Amino acid sequence: MIVVAGEALIDLVPRTAGALADLRPALGGGPYNTAVALGRLGSPTAFCSRVSSDAFGEALLDGLRGAGVDVSSVQRGSEPTTLAVASIGADGSAAYSFYVEGTADRLFTAPAQLPGAARAVSFGTCSLVLEPGATAYEELLRSAAAQGVFTALDPNIRAVLIPDADAYRARFKSWLPSVSLLKLSEEDAKWLGGTPHEWLTAGPAAVVVTRGGDGLTVFTREGAEHSVPGEEVDVVDTIGAGDTVNAALLHGLSVRDALSPAALAGLGPDGWTDLLRLAARAAAITCSRAGAEPPYAAELGVL
Repeated sequence: MIVVAGEALIDLVPRTAGALADLRPALGGGPYNTAVALGRLGSPTAFCSRVSSDAFGEALLDGLRGAGVDVSSVQRGSEPTTLAVASIGADGSAAYSFYVEGTADRLFTAPAQLPGAARAVSFGTCSLVLEPGATAYEELLRSAAAQGVFTALDPNIRAVLIPDADAYRARFKSWLPSVSLLKLSEEDAKWLGGTPHEWLTAGPAAVVVTRGGDGLTVFTREGAEHSVPGEEVDVVDTIGAGDTVNAALLHGLSVRDALSPAALAGLGPDGWTDLLRLAARAAAITCSRAGAEPPYAAELGVL
């Protein structure tokens, strides 16, 4: 089982151009999208979070169940669901403003243990910024790594939520010894500073950098570098594309029985190229649809 830990929220997506456009509510949040994508790909998946008991929260849980995701580790709270208001650029890229004060997911507490079948746990996005939940997710990351569980991190920077950039950058570096696989976008990498080589030295066995339509590159601890181009697609929007990459990477590693740092080292050029192509193809399908709608296994031709 792959456990995804982090926030679930509602994206309010404009139907048309303009500041006062009608907004369509959509299920979202980086970790939430990753969990749904993993479930659609057929990986046994559990979601670890705190979700509101309001109507939006119920819809979020229904979406997870519909994708076959185990929600038994989800905590519930009476506080409202976090809202993210999206604006879509001419190229389909998405920017967000957030309504997060007093919301349910911020009050997450670290569970005593992960599900017994957990082989990997994935972290990222707002949940690693907003306190007091951020400290609880950090605790879970460190404890999972200490137990030998494969850990994946996608910082997925939302700068508007980070009051002290330097403090967050230092915190990010402190997580790296507990991370098996680091995935981040070019934009995230530029904001954080540093290089894949520096991050690899700090802990991860591999770093995957996404470059939007230009593709993906992996850097490994052994000094290897492998790239694939992006797949051409008519982009509707990019919502959920990076989260789909996370899911495709974790799914592909799982079916290759490669959810360990040692196994990552043994993938080789062909293994990494196949894995990155899977991720690029999955992300392209997501970009061809409105909102975070990751593909199903049958659409990718994978097990």
